[in-house]
Amino acid sequence: MPQPRVPHRATLSVAALATVLALTATACGGGSDDSSDQSKGPVTLEYWSWSETKNVDPVVAKFNSTHPGIRLKFVKQADNPGTAQNLRNAVAAKKDVPCLVQNFGEVPSLVGEGLLSSVDKELKPYLDRFNPAALPSVQAGGTYYAVPTGFNPTFMMINRSVYDKYGVDVPKTWDDVIAAGKKLKKHGVYVMNLAGEDPSTLVNLVQQAGGTWYEQKGDSWKIDFLSPESLKAADIVQQLVDGGLVANQTYQDRPALISYFDSGKMVSLPTQTWQLQNYELNYKKSLGDWQPIDLPQFSDATEFTTPSYSANNGVLVPKGCEHVKEAVEAAVWMKTDKAGIDSTYQKDTKQYEWPGAVKDVTPWVDSVVTDKLFGTHKSEARGVILKSVEHARSNWTVGPNYTGVFAELQDQWAKIVTKKMTVKQALEHLQEFTVDDLKSKNINVEG
Repeated sequence: MPQPRVPHRATLSVAALATVLALTATACGGGSDDSSDQSKGPVTLEYWSWSETKNVDPVVAKFNSTHPGIRLKFVKQADNPGTAQNLRNAVAAKKDVPCLVQNFGEVPSLVGEGLLSSVDKELKPYLDRFNPAALPSVQAGGTYYAVPTGFNPTFMMINRSVYDKYGVDVPKTWDDVIAAGKKLKKHGVYVMNLAGEDPSTLVNLVQQAGGTWYEQKGDSWKIDFLSPESLKAADIVQQLVDGGLVANQTYQDRPALISYFDSGKMVSLPTQTWQLQNYELNYKKSLGDWQPIDLPQFSDATEFTTPSYSANNGVLVPKGCEHVKEAVEAAVWMKTDKAGIDSTYQKDTKQYEWPGAVKDVTPWVDSVVTDKLFGTHKSEARGVILKSVEHARSNWTVGPNYTGVFAELQDQWAKIVTKKMTVKQALEHLQEFTVDDLKSKNINVEG
């Protein structure tokens, strides 16, 4: 999905980033120690989130009833951009800074802005509670700056009735997807949708291939948009675009998007658990026609792999929070404790918030599988989801200027899907753009 650009003032060099880390740790360490004095009464932690009140209130109530030394206070935010601006204002003013905030951006970029506090010391005692695949995206320079919320498992759902109608085999590889697209095209059906504003398909394919565009080496960054893994991902996208096999329905008009998906004119959706209920509630024609299948693999893959990097992973602990230790304790409870996860249950949807941070998700899998979407294939969903979780891997690393780079990628992606530029040309541009941008910020860079 589109992400906000980083303000120019926000970027820092790696050396400056380290200074921020040191100062932040010093400042917040004092606050944490003071807060351990329970004679002063419960510590109050503000939790900023734009999530619906009905979803957050039960979690806060359960936590407060079981943790007499800490009191969570939910402060409802209007939306993602509003949360970001409010936090920037609070940190700049050094006043009324909350201790927990729903994530609105890439952690390394937020650290570069000086918005986050290190939680390295406070989080490490809890690391064995987390799925290891949930950890990388809350780090910057090897230091933790947020409490992981984890990832949603990725798989594919296909409109099996249309596949069967035209005698098209269920795809197991991305080459199979391309072959299916060529057969379906003859019947006026697109095999996938690539929205012009959302390059996540390319990003996810690079991750699945085992690649990354950033690599940190000491105090320097290595940039490589033209690695073999990136070019392998680019080749798949290029074949889909060149063959005219994909639709370009925008994500900006959700009702129109859902109606299009429901029409049977586009029949394969890489998806995640959080999206299933939306499809179930809004599909009118195709309920029961869809089948969950394993995410297609590269034809030369030596092991089954799904990408696990989540761009907005992590509950943020802002710079200026006076109770880092308690903030981490509360966030860890919300995201890994059975009581915390169970308290997210919603009676109207009969679902829990997906517990993407924990190692064993089996107690909560069935609740995310909706009743009607998959019809006779519903029983297959549990196995597909658990396989995706088990094989989630990611070498993906994000650098200090990735928010701005992602915005540039979005611009390039729009040219790719409209055939104004090849994927390789876009990657060549991004290589130069990213290196030049880092150099302009006095950050050491290779590439």
